[in-house]
Amino acid sequence: MELSGLHHEVHMNKGMIGKGDFCIMSILDVIQSRRTVKKFKADSIERGQYTKWLEAASYAPNHRMTEPWEILIIGPQTREKLNHKTNFGGAPVVFAVISKKGDNEIVREENIAATSCYIQNFMLAAWSEGVGTFWSSIATSQIKREILQVSSDYDIVGVLAIGYPEEIPEVKPRTAIESKIKELN
Repeated sequence: MELSGLHHEVHMNKGMIGKGDFCIMSILDVIQSRRTVKKFKADSIERGQYTKWLEAASYAPNHRMTEPWEILIIGPQTREKLNHKTNFGGAPVVFAVISKKGDNEIVREENIAATSCYIQNFMLAAWSEGVGTFWSSIATSQIKREILQVSSDYDIVGVLAIGYPEEIPEVKPRTAIESKIKELN
C-alpha cells in the first residue's frame, strides 16, 4: 500500500473526525492501520515534528510517575558503528529509547513496560501524521550498548527508525481475540 493510498483510505473511513477538507484518524484507525515500515524515503523529518510526538508519548502510563524513558538521537557516525543490516531502511532519523532500571526487579519490569508504552504512543503519534516507524532490537548486545554509551543503570528498550514510508506493508493476519480471552470465576 502506498502512503497516498493510506490517506485516501483514511479519508473514506467512517472512523474519521474532522471539519471540511481536514480530517484526522480515530485512535482505532491509527492503531489498526499502523505498520512496521522497513524502507523509508530520504525526505527529512524536522526535529520539532518528532519532538512533538516524543512529548505526546510521555503521557504513557507509568507506575509511580517514574517517567523512566530517555532518548538518544543517533548521529551518522554512531549509526555507522551500529552497522544495521539495512541501515535502518534509509530512515532519516534514528534514536534509541532507554529505560532506567530502578531500585529492584519489580521497578525495572514496570519501567520497561512503561517505556514500551511510551514507544507505542510515539509510533502511533507519528503514524497519525503519515510518518512510519521501525522498532529494532539491534542494541541488545554489550558491543551495541558500548557504541550507544549506555551505562549499566539503563536498559535499551529499542532503537527506532522514523521517516516517510517508501513502502507500506499489507496487514498481517491476527489471531482472533476471542481465542486469547479467558474468563475467571
